[in-house]
Amino acid sequence: MTFSQLQRFFWVCSGTPIAIIEKYPTEHSKYFGIGATIFFTALFAGLSGGYALYFVFSGSTFAVVWALLFGLIWGVAIFNLDRYIVSSIKKSAKGWKQFLQASPRLVFAVLIAVVIVRPLELKIFDKEIREQLRARYLSDQQQQIVNVQQAFKEKYGQELGQVAVYQKEYDTLSSELTHLREELKAEVFGSRTTTTSGKEGYGTYAKNKEQVIAGKQLRLDFLAAQIARQQEYINQQKVIEGNSQMMLTEEKLEEKTRHAGFADRNWALGALTHSASDVSHSSADAIFFITMLFIVFECSPLIVKLMSDAGPSDVDMRESESRIFAFLTDNSFLSRHRFIREYRRPGLKSTGRRPRKYLSNKRSCGRKG
Repeated sequence: MTFSQLQRFFWVCSGTPIAIIEKYPTEHSKYFGIGATIFFTALFAGLSGGYALYFVFSGSTFAVVWALLFGLIWGVAIFNLDRYIVSSIKKSAKGWKQFLQASPRLVFAVLIAVVIVRPLELKIFDKEIREQLRARYLSDQQQQIVNVQQAFKEKYGQELGQVAVYQKEYDTLSSELTHLREELKAEVFGSRTTTTSGKEGYGTYAKNKEQVIAGKQLRLDFLAAQIARQQEYINQQKVIEGNSQMMLTEEKLEEKTRHAGFADRNWALGALTHSASDVSHSSADAIFFITMLFIVFECSPLIVKLMSDAGPSDVDMRESESRIFAFLTDNSFLSRHRFIREYRRPGLKSTGRRPRKYLSNKRSCGRKG
């Protein structure tokens, strides 16, 4: 594409007829800049919209295709809106009156800029957003685990209570058996204490203590079996209800963060800018200035047209529109152009002869009169 073709392309983007721009060389640069700004705004809008929709269909096979399609449609839509907004500003008014006429269009341009810049900010702060999402997912996971465990305890409270009773008795009995075995050892070796006879050898006292130990050991084995059975049942119920699969591995957490949707990423960016840390303050400042940059970028064609004086092209278009309005609103009954003004261009001289069908219509009107 040569420079001339590129120049004409940006003239088309500016929303002003090329025929009028070509007539006035002093207007070439102004409309070249306005058209280029509108084009690149639409380009950024397409990239922003496609990136946003990519996260809507994240994980899908055709995510890239949908993102490209929507980005193209969104870019063309913003291009047409910007082109219409700029072309609708007329230089007929001056000063504050002109600014008031353009104020609704400025507000609309600001809204477009805010919509465009958000997905781009999400991409710029992608690393910080992922860290924020990891912290959130871990916090949500811990809270979910606590809630599920509480519900599990309420559902299987009887079984868990029985395990606790068995465990308490098991611990007490195990301690007693340890103490009884020490006494049996002292009895056999003849060590005299408050609970031993002091006679060395395996006598009556030793046999009695051994029988007591055997009885308590049977009870201890029974308790161990009951505890094991109850624990196995509880573990099976945890597996059935999915409690054992709640913990996210590092790979799953990374995958979930990478495929986070647009809403989660938008929340993470907001949380990043509203926390009290110094990093968040600097990020908030950066986001503010990026947003302001895009607002200025989006409003720049309007600002240029508002601040510039009325050029030859503006005067030409205003006078052409005035002539056309005057011609189309001429309601004079005797106007010679009454019947043919919609069928020939303004400014052409009449040939002197009227088409036969219009003459016949006029004669018929005369007869009726």
